[in-house]
Amino acid sequence: MAKVLVTGGTGFTGKALVRRLLDLGHQVVVMDYKPGVAKGIDSAKIIRDWGAEVILDPQGVTNRECVAKCMKGVDYVQHIAAAFREMDVPESYYDDVNIGGTRICLEEAVKAGVKKFVYCSTCGIHGNVLNPPTDEDHNIQPADYYQMSKYKAEPVTMEFVKDGKLKASIVRPSAIYGPGDPERFRMIFKRVYRGKFPMIGSGKTLYHPVYIDNLVDVFILAMDPTNEKSNGRAYLAADAEYVTIEDLVMRTAKAMGREVKIVHYPTAPVVAAGHICQAICKPLHIAPPIFPRRVDWYRQNRAFDITRARTELGYDPKVGLDEGLRRTYEWYKEMNLL
Repeated sequence: MAKVLVTGGTGFTGKALVRRLLDLGHQVVVMDYKPGVAKGIDSAKIIRDWGAEVILDPQGVTNRECVAKCMKGVDYVQHIAAAFREMDVPESYYDDVNIGGTRICLEEAVKAGVKKFVYCSTCGIHGNVLNPPTDEDHNIQPADYYQMSKYKAEPVTMEFVKDGKLKASIVRPSAIYGPGDPERFRMIFKRVYRGKFPMIGSGKTLYHPVYIDNLVDVFILAMDPTNEKSNGRAYLAADAEYVTIEDLVMRTAKAMGREVKIVHYPTAPVVAAGHICQAICKPLHIAPPIFPRRVDWYRQNRAFDITRARTELGYDPKVGLDEGLRRTYEWYKEMNLL
């Protein structure tokens, strides 16, 4: 049995990883800056009830003292924590958390004698994939400050590998979904549930989901310190297939046993509206109903080659899209989120 620190452990991804680590018999410490309360679900309480230690600090991974405390006796680190879609913060906040916080975690991991460090990046660093599918070494074009900050933390992680201070791997998840997440795919399910789906553009844009259990498989595989091939390597974590967003909507409808009508709208006016809404809402400190990043979902290709994860980690995505959508729908129904 090993001791594993999961930063950002009260979020959707971190919580699923914690559950798996506990099921595998590991001792788990969770560090986060908030308890993760959403839609009536108190993640911190649930995780404590599972048997993990939960340490909350409002400064999160930027608090070196707290990070050092959490690192005591730890064998492995799964660094999931990140600033993402934060309200009322300057752009520098993303650098402070996603780059500076990662460096603090790496430095404290070295001091603690950690055997392996896994850094969670994002497929977003590849931006709009021009010649799909892309692999880990191509189409690097982060498009916003979140993606850029996540990307800049990758070479920081690799510094420690090159200097021989620490073994580390990078995981770049694609579009994460599955039971336990009250938000990410909920918009798709809600609109299909109503029977009408507004599609901006042609609907032929490519989208590459990763079911939460498949993603957790990658994190666990990347944690293995005996796999020398994985040291200093980045891995795209995605399901076996990518689809058009129109196909995704239709297969969601099939998983729900419902009929849906897709209504197409031109892209340009919606993009303009997204920029206007964001500009108006930001000084008012309210979340815009539509913003450029959300519009990008309809027009930017996301399609990835997962050969490296398959060959070097032994990754085999076990849950297919149709089964994953069915399980997610059942959870949404159970939680009355539709």
